[in-house]
Amino acid sequence: MSEDKSKRVPAKKAKNSAVDKVLNFFKNLPANIVKPFKNTWRELRKVTWPTRENLINSTLLVLAFMVFMGVVIGLLDMGSTEVVKLLSSWAG
Repeated sequence: MSEDKSKRVPAKKAKNSAVDKVLNFFKNLPANIVKPFKNTWRELRKVTWPTRENLINSTLLVLAFMVFMGVVIGLLDMGSTEVVKLLSSWAG
């Protein structure tokens, strides 16, 4: 059962590989920081931006929905307040 000596990794080589990994990390750090921004820029160039008319229509639709939901929530709040007042005056 003799081992193949060519497959052994010397201890000195293992230490250097850890140092090399750290050095490579710092060497590649600027590229690794820039990479997500480049990818984002590429994706933004693929976006189909809305026309001015579509943007205005969508904005008005969202604003109308917000006003509608505000009225609905306000009415529910007023109704629940009145129910609580009625129950508290009835119980007390």
